[in-house]
Amino acid sequence: MASETARLAPETFRLPVEKIRAGYYSDSYFVLAKQLLEAEGRRADVTMQVFAKRAGLLGGIDEALAVLELCSGERLEGGWLKGWPKLRVRALREGERIEPWETVLTIEGEYALFAHLETVYLGILSRRSLVMTNVRRVVEAAHGKPILFFPARHDHWLVQTGDGWAAHVAGAIGVSTDAQASWWGGRGVGTVPHGLIAAYGGDTVGAARDFAARFGERVNVVVLADFHNDSVGDAVAVADALGDRLWGVRLDTSERLVDLALQGEPGAEQLAGVTPELAVAVREALDEAGHPRVRIVVSGGFDAERIERFEKRAAPVDSYGVGSALLRGQFDFTADVVELEGRPCGKAGRALRPNPRLREVS
Repeated sequence: MASETARLAPETFRLPVEKIRAGYYSDSYFVLAKQLLEAEGRRADVTMQVFAKRAGLLGGIDEALAVLELCSGERLEGGWLKGWPKLRVRALREGERIEPWETVLTIEGEYALFAHLETVYLGILSRRSLVMTNVRRVVEAAHGKPILFFPARHDHWLVQTGDGWAAHVAGAIGVSTDAQASWWGGRGVGTVPHGLIAAYGGDTVGAARDFAARFGERVNVVVLADFHNDSVGDAVAVADALGDRLWGVRLDTSERLVDLALQGEPGAEQLAGVTPELAVAVREALDEAGHPRVRIVVSGGFDAERIERFEKRAAPVDSYGVGSALLRGQFDFTADVVELEGRPCGKAGRALRPNPRLREVS
């Protein structure tokens, strides 16, 4: 659902304003177009229309508006003349559902003031909408069970802040880095990792006990239970050792391995990785050992379709950790000048498509 609260302030995004103004991140032809219009004194008042070619959730609109507000204008001798006060901008809200070809943003004003920004604001909208749409898909597939946003290791660190915000708007209950949570003042969440268990000589219980003692007041303690490919044994051992300090166990078995608990089952060769059968085995063992409150988190190659399969089988899973699947695909946005001096003037096949849902921004 789109937020009706105030848009994020431009300062939130910590934009490299001078570099964006200079065209450092823009396709060079937009920068040259701006320079030519200014050199020729051509004050062309245009209407720019922005849309996507697929349905989904609109992400990054506040960030795109920040680019326009802080980086539009013209460089004069002795400083920068801001263009924002001279522009009329109308836009949809963060997280709104959009349809193919629906106008999400219009910019009216002198083209030279914002020609150099097209690459930047379109890229922002494309990236954030992709993440937001993918996250909402898995959130809906999980039917209310928490989704943990875990793709940080699958992409460049510079994209974490905005991606985390997009995931948050789309309904993810947690992110794994402080950077991803920074725009709403949150903190990253996670688990006792395999590397720490290895550093403890494979002693999952020892690593978990020390982790909980030092950090248990600050974070929910979730422990990976698959280090020895014995998720049942390690989950129960950790639960016995930590008691109420253990929030949950996480199953992350390699897709190339069948957990020890399932190796004697009929058709065991089809039970590699994290499966509903493994979740059932761990749940039953925890319950029998007196730990019904310990949650089960699953991860390792999950996407919306796989979550749907788990849900259809009523797998005893409390939360899903999803990583690289949330970065798959493409969500392209296009911008067209569709009017010049208030008259139609656009590329063949492109015309102004008014959208009554647009809100006035400036």
